[in-house]
Amino acid sequence: MGEDADTDGVGFPTFGKSKDSRDDLPQVVIGMAVTRAGIPVRVWCWPGNTTDSALIRQAREDMRHWTLARVMWVADRGFSSARNRRELRRGGGHYIIGEKLRSGSAEATAALSRQGRYQHVRDNLQVKQVRIADDERFVVCYNPEQADRDAALREVMTGKLTTLITDTDRLTPTKRAELRGRISTMPGLNRLLRVTPGGLLRIDKTKIAAEANLDGKYLLRCSDPNLSAEDIALGYKQLLEVERGWRDMKTTLELRPVYHRLEDRIRAHVILCWLALLLIRIAETTTGDTWNRLREELQDLHVGTFEGPAGTFRQRTELTGAQRTILGKLGIDPPKKIIELGLPATP
Repeated sequence: MGEDADTDGVGFPTFGKSKDSRDDLPQVVIGMAVTRAGIPVRVWCWPGNTTDSALIRQAREDMRHWTLARVMWVADRGFSSARNRRELRRGGGHYIIGEKLRSGSAEATAALSRQGRYQHVRDNLQVKQVRIADDERFVVCYNPEQADRDAALREVMTGKLTTLITDTDRLTPTKRAELRGRISTMPGLNRLLRVTPGGLLRIDKTKIAAEANLDGKYLLRCSDPNLSAEDIALGYKQLLEVERGWRDMKTTLELRPVYHRLEDRIRAHVILCWLALLLIRIAETTTGDTWNRLREELQDLHVGTFEGPAGTFRQRTELTGAQRTILGKLGIDPPKKIIELGLPATP
C-alpha cells in the first residue's frame, strides 16, 4: 500500500505479515489462479491480516463450481505447514509443495540423506523419489547448472567473510562482538561463521561442507500417489508462471503502491491490473513473443495531424512488417491510414 493509503491500518487495508518486510505499512492480500500456460483466470483480494488457511478455503470453495476434472495445488515453502497441507487435501485435492532444505525437520533430513540414483528428466534437471510416509512422497530435484552457481556464490561469500574476520584475534572482545553483530545481519555470511568458546571468529568448514551437499537441490512434497517424480518436478515448475505474473503485476503494470482506502476502490484497482495482465498473457501466447518486444514494436505506431490549404487530416505512420505480423496473429485489423479529414478553418 502507499504511504497515504490509510492512517490507522484498520479496515480492508490493514497490518499483517508483510512478505516485503514492510510491517509498518497496511496491506491487502491478493491471490491469483493461473492456467498451465500462465493465463490468469481468477483474482482474489482479502484484508491484509487474512491467514493462509482462510485463503485456501475461499479459493477452493470458489473453484468448486468450475468443471475441473482434477485440482492440483502447487505452493511454495510458505505453505508447507501441516495445517495448510490438511486444508489443501480437503475435498479430494492434492498438492505439490516446496520444502525448506534447511528446515531441520526430521522428514526433510531423512529425504535428503536417503541414498539412491537420480533420474535424468531434462537437460538441467534430475530427480530422485523418496517415500517417507504412506500418504506423502518427497522428490529431491537437482540442477547441475544451479549447483555450479551455488558453489561459485558460496566461494564469493567465503572470501568476503574471510576478509572481514582476518586479524580479528587481535581485537578486543568488545570489538569482536560488535563485528559479530554486524555479520549476524548478513544471512549469507552468518551461515558460514563459527564462534569459538573463547569468542574468536572462524570460518565454519563443517557448515560449508553441509552447504555444498545442498548445491543445486530443492525438495518437493507431494500427496498424489499417481504422479511420477518427473511430473511432480515439472508441475512445481508451473509455479514459476505464477511468480512471473506477480512480477509483471508489480513492475510492468505498477500494481503498487495503492493510493486508495475504500475497499471497493482497492478491489477495482486490483481487478484492472489483473485484466491488463490477462491481455498481456493472451497477446504473448497468441504471438509467441514477449510483451516487452510486442510493446517495443507497437509503440512506434503513431498518428500525426497535418494542416494545409485544403484542410486538416490525421494520418497514421506506415506499418512495419513486424507490426503487420503482430496485428495479424492477434486477429486485429490494421488501423485506417487516414483517420480523420477536416475542412480548412473559416477566416
